[in-house]
Amino acid sequence: MVDMTSFRGSVQQPQSNAFLPPIRAVESDRPWVWLSAAWRDMMAAPLISFGYGALAVISSFVLVVGLAMEGLEYLILPLAAGFMLLGPVFAVGLYESSRLMELGERPTLGRVAAAYQRNGMQVAGIGLVLMMALLAWIRVASLIFALFYSSQPPAFDQLVDRIFFSAETIPFLLTGTVFGAVIAAGVFSIAVVSIPMLLDRDTDVFTAMATSVAVVRENVRPMITWAFLVALFTSAGMVTGFLGMAIAFPLIGHASWHCYRDLVGRAR
Repeated sequence: MVDMTSFRGSVQQPQSNAFLPPIRAVESDRPWVWLSAAWRDMMAAPLISFGYGALAVISSFVLVVGLAMEGLEYLILPLAAGFMLLGPVFAVGLYESSRLMELGERPTLGRVAAAYQRNGMQVAGIGLVLMMALLAWIRVASLIFALFYSSQPPAFDQLVDRIFFSAETIPFLLTGTVFGAVIAAGVFSIAVVSIPMLLDRDTDVFTAMATSVAVVRENVRPMITWAFLVALFTSAGMVTGFLGMAIAFPLIGHASWHCYRDLVGRAR
């Protein structure tokens, strides 16, 4: 549970929409508190936390092998980056685990699995929005590959060399980073606290997304720090051959719950 006694921000009601819950403003180093609380949750429920991490590793391996077998190697990097777009949906069980521990209850596999049924239609709704963002990103990435590689994506054994050590490397990476950053920023804004909120409260997807945007607007610097840390830990998990995702994914998932609880107050 986030130590609210050390909370150094203030509670602010968004002026743009009186129907949103109160939004707390925090200092820019607050994400480190969420990560610390997340680590405690991981140690308190290692079976669930590292079970989710193992699933992330296995799913990543299966995805890479499947794409290679189908000759779609050029989609490996876009889909790896796109994992961060859908990650909040996959982490519902981790949010539930942290929620139960916050209530002083013991999380079990059965109770965590049942979390997907709570407010399920609304969670599915935002899942659909994130899936559409992922499909848009894949389409953009495919077009970027076609632009720089003359509609002939590099083969799997040439993928790293062509992408990182060719004449097209710098403009290709810059173009992909700019477009990817724009999509990621939009998704981050609507999803940073929306799915934990849907799990925790009987509300709708539009209110949850609006609240998430309000959180980002009221906490620009902490949210930039948090987005950077999410990208950093996820990237570190991937460059280790996806093995690091066993730690990175549950850590980010638990921390996202504490981010939500820290920044979104109860309705007055």
